[in-house]
Amino acid sequence: MAFINPNIEARHWHIEDGNIMTCDLCPHRCRIQPEGFGRCTARKAVNGKLVAYNYGRISSMAVDPIEKKPFYHYRPGTRIFSVGSVGCNLHCEYCQNYSISMSPIGKKRTTFKSAEDIAAFCRQQNFDQIAFTYNEPSIWFEYIMDVHECDPDLKIALVTNGYVCEEPLKELCSVSDAMNIDVKAFNDRFYNRLCGGKLEDVKRSCEVVFEQGVHLELTYLVIPGQNDSTGEVAKFVEWVRDSLSPDVPVHFSRFHPDYNMMTTPMTPVDTLLRFQGMAEDSGLNYAYVGNILHDDASDTYCPECGAAVIKRTGYMVDIIGLDGDRCAFCKHRLNIIR
Repeated sequence: MAFINPNIEARHWHIEDGNIMTCDLCPHRCRIQPEGFGRCTARKAVNGKLVAYNYGRISSMAVDPIEKKPFYHYRPGTRIFSVGSVGCNLHCEYCQNYSISMSPIGKKRTTFKSAEDIAAFCRQQNFDQIAFTYNEPSIWFEYIMDVHECDPDLKIALVTNGYVCEEPLKELCSVSDAMNIDVKAFNDRFYNRLCGGKLEDVKRSCEVVFEQGVHLELTYLVIPGQNDSTGEVAKFVEWVRDSLSPDVPVHFSRFHPDYNMMTTPMTPVDTLLRFQGMAEDSGLNYAYVGNILHDDASDTYCPECGAAVIKRTGYMVDIIGLDGDRCAFCKHRLNIIR
């Protein structure tokens, strides 16, 4: 399909020094020369305005178990229509979707679908929820907002790196039902060296999403030798407990070699289980292990009475102890949206 560029103007930017356009979508605040791109490759300066250059450009489309995102406490056992585009505002050396996240528009085959097209498709196929995922969704800001406008009843979930400025993030929160944010490490050296970002900006995004009342889950990909020290993970767990809530679900996921880190080994299973236990001992009510199959490591237990309420084997889900959002055994209210 031929490239279609609708020249949709970006919503968060301003002009400096005559013809320099500053993007205000993410903390990089790129200063973009005429005909130039921001580092995400999704914003371009065209004819005196900043354009959402990836608007409607779809690289990936699938129907996924919602647990794959991963969401364990948001509508468990359901399936979700998932779409992704091209580009990212971070450049992680180990990115598992680098073929789309590191690929500029025009270098990766995409298909144009208007916001109306996607909303209509969801209605026709009886999907009541859509995930913006695979690459960084916040750089698809205008498209997400327009999809919501086309169908305000369509539930929206974002799988994001959380690297977005507070004002646009609050706008995304106003149309989103759930977000999973990757906290890639809990030290600035990692973010600067391996991702090209800053930890404090991601922490603030997590806090904003929680404050706005959007369902929040966090993913921490455990990379051997990089972000897997006991002290670092302990600080992460304590921050979740004290700055967010003990009820925020945390997923410790297994790393596998990819992109520019092919010589880094996979995460030992024992490391993931140790961090899960440490999180639980530190007061987190819901800590999970991801990217592995292990008995009980992905099950949900009532923090009040200890009963298993959801059993998971891979993406097979068995809801065995829920009464709405309450434990069926002791009636304790759980942080679960059904």
